[in-house]
Amino acid sequence: MNSRLLLKPLLTRSLALAFAALLVATLVGCSGSSPGPGGAANRAQAIELLNVSYDPTRELYRDINAAFAKHYEQEHGTPVSIKQSHAASGSQSRAVIDGLDADVVTLATWPDVEAIAKSGLIREDWQHRYDNRSIPYHSVVVFVVRKGNPKKIADWPDLDRDDISIITPNPKTSGNGKYSLLAAWGAALAAGGSEDDAKKFVSAIYRRTPVLDTGARAATATFSQKGIGDVHLTFEQEAHLEVEESKGDLEIVYPKRSIRVDPPVAVVDTNVDRKASRHAAEAYLGFLYSPEGRAIIAKHHLRPWGDNPPPPAAGETWPTIETFDIAFVAGDWNNAMKKFFGEGGVFDAIYQPQAGK
Repeated sequence: MNSRLLLKPLLTRSLALAFAALLVATLVGCSGSSPGPGGAANRAQAIELLNVSYDPTRELYRDINAAFAKHYEQEHGTPVSIKQSHAASGSQSRAVIDGLDADVVTLATWPDVEAIAKSGLIREDWQHRYDNRSIPYHSVVVFVVRKGNPKKIADWPDLDRDDISIITPNPKTSGNGKYSLLAAWGAALAAGGSEDDAKKFVSAIYRRTPVLDTGARAATATFSQKGIGDVHLTFEQEAHLEVEESKGDLEIVYPKRSIRVDPPVAVVDTNVDRKASRHAAEAYLGFLYSPEGRAIIAKHHLRPWGDNPPPPAAGETWPTIETFDIAFVAGDWNNAMKKFFGEGGVFDAIYQPQAGK
């Protein structure tokens, strides 16, 4: 039999199979899911988010990021990674306004997020997109003292003693600093004092503050690593981390009452729309309200918003502390910023840097 007659059908069959394989490959390549709501990236393409946050949330968001990335890929089939930026809350707000390409901000105070909104990067309705005015967790200002509490510091009035040296960050730049000043002021009012009493008390605190670091984490280092000061005013979650890392050299003291710290979160609309990352960014902040997110938040000693918050650890409970909010101290944040932290405000009037500092 002529071998050419055998070869021809074999070539024809091979070409047909190759064409069929090419067709299947083409159809599979075109069958990827369309972008999800809000401009989510194609499932085959990884998404990268930037969360611009304040100093004491480094450890929290390290855990949140890992859990969310796993959750999002399982839910949507798209890999996502989250980068972090941490510094003093006020500095972070200005950095975003000046061009730091944040997808989300998780800052310490309402004015820091609102400033970004006023710049046009965040829509005006940002407070109404998530529950509790976009505040997924709370904290309180507490005291960290040396082992054994040698100065016997138990409550706010104990800070008004000549033998006490106090560490707290600069309220002009730090959300922790702002809340610490407002906590001291509000504690004086809640104890029955007048505005004049509150001013005298806060003035006494800053007379006894040898260092004003720009951010919370720097103030922690000043107190715990450099050994400066007898008491450190800081957020509850930062206090727990500080004490844990001291390996027994520091303790937490809960005053009778303190201010409730309300750190808000927001999607940076202009940036996520340009980067087509809105879907992932919105899901990321939404994850903070999920059962898994709330459990991680509690583990880091931040108090999750909502009923029946999970405990910080098995067998632990949240210490009871009487709280007041920004409305009690100043009416709202706009008034607080003008009265306490604006040019010529209370802080400018009472703070005199110590010689050589």
